[in-house]
Amino acid sequence: MDKSSTYVKPRGLAAVRFFLALWASKLTVPLLKITRHNGTNFPGEVAMKLCPDFLKYVARPEKIITVTGTDGKTSVSNLLVDMLESAGHRVLNNRMGSNINSGIATSLLTGCTVFNRSRHDMAVLEVDERSSRRVYPYIHPDMTVITNLFRDSLMRNAHPEFIAGFLNESFPPDTRLILNADDLISSGVAPENPRVYFGIERMEGDVVACVNRLNDLRVCPKCYGELIFEYRRYHHIGRAHCCDCGFSSPEYDYAGCEVNTADMTMLVRDAGGEARYRLLSDSVFNIYNELTAIAVMRELGMSHGEIQKLTAGLKIVESRYKAEHVGNVDVIMQMSKDRNPLASSRAIDYVTHKPGDKELLLMMNNLSDEVDWSENVCWLYDCDFEFLADERVKHIICTGPRAKDYYLRLLLAGVPGDRVDCVRNEFDAADKLHLTPGTSVYMLYGADNRSLSMAFDVRKKVMRLAKEAAER
Repeated sequence: MDKSSTYVKPRGLAAVRFFLALWASKLTVPLLKITRHNGTNFPGEVAMKLCPDFLKYVARPEKIITVTGTDGKTSVSNLLVDMLESAGHRVLNNRMGSNINSGIATSLLTGCTVFNRSRHDMAVLEVDERSSRRVYPYIHPDMTVITNLFRDSLMRNAHPEFIAGFLNESFPPDTRLILNADDLISSGVAPENPRVYFGIERMEGDVVACVNRLNDLRVCPKCYGELIFEYRRYHHIGRAHCCDCGFSSPEYDYAGCEVNTADMTMLVRDAGGEARYRLLSDSVFNIYNELTAIAVMRELGMSHGEIQKLTAGLKIVESRYKAEHVGNVDVIMQMSKDRNPLASSRAIDYVTHKPGDKELLLMMNNLSDEVDWSENVCWLYDCDFEFLADERVKHIICTGPRAKDYYLRLLLAGVPGDRVDCVRNEFDAADKLHLTPGTSVYMLYGADNRSLSMAFDVRKKVMRLAKEAAER
């Protein structure tokens, strides 16, 4: 089967096993709600335990788009779902669930009837890179987006070339790829597949030499010769060529041009025309996410005018970024994925480039570490904490299970010790904030569900303290 709209209808004993798995797993969904458990994987785990080939038989929408990559896949998926639903489509997605095979199984089983008929005409599924081998043999997407490939959690993902190998072996040969031309690692994945490229033309602030600790592409991926960057945005993202074999970054099919973070606009140019779009965020990372979503919508046949209308009401989801002026300070929540040096470096770089004085709560912790396993903290030394040795960063509070690890890393990064506090409990840490009028308070927190819940709870206390400070 080479079309995402087709799936195998079970016969005989396979049908008995499949429908038993479908009905049993559907029953777990209301049970989880009644018991107030957030089991985003559990229904899918039940289904695949009872029927190992569950993904082979479960109904799915006629058109499927998958989104994968080290960072940005959740934001891109959310943008696509919001736009497609605004355009009138019934979109199946796993935005509230897991991006591994059991989480995708959960989304598909909740999206079909008890008679195995899909309730949706489209699906946007976020897929973990490591799960690709267990997903794509069954789910054949019409299009797949790869946002980028970087060094991620060393315990799971090793090196980006290792992950690229997973993807090379997994994609169905007829799946159309939407690739980041500014990333020479992900743009070379599955070279036989049909593809288009997106990228952002030279921006103010681009450099040539890498200023980050993390640099996953130091030599030509073809001949291992010297790689020359025309410009570099961050880490290995930019446009480059090999001075030995002539290998170079692909040309853009969808180009982000004239990016203006003052006016919050970007021109998008392709073979069918151009249009100016409102930027959803001034962070480079989110500008890439927005351009990626626009490229996918164009590939679906929508005009620039239609997409402009769909993006008018979009915003970055509050679980990723939330800012509010409270009392005499600005309180900003900024996700900074734990165990991911790239995501944390991007968040830190964004914070330090914002104007004005700042104080930070470092809460990038996986809160299950102490109970479930022992985390390898070597990723802290791939992360650009040196950026925080900035005179405008007046105060940093390290908190959570890894507070002392962050404290040591900041000292080694050259951050003056008198600017740093170390408080184990997150709620007690909020009491240490100076809340100086005119200061921006940044809360950097991890992607773990418990970290996210904790961050919003701590935010409530920070906002209360900011109001009280302003009234004194």
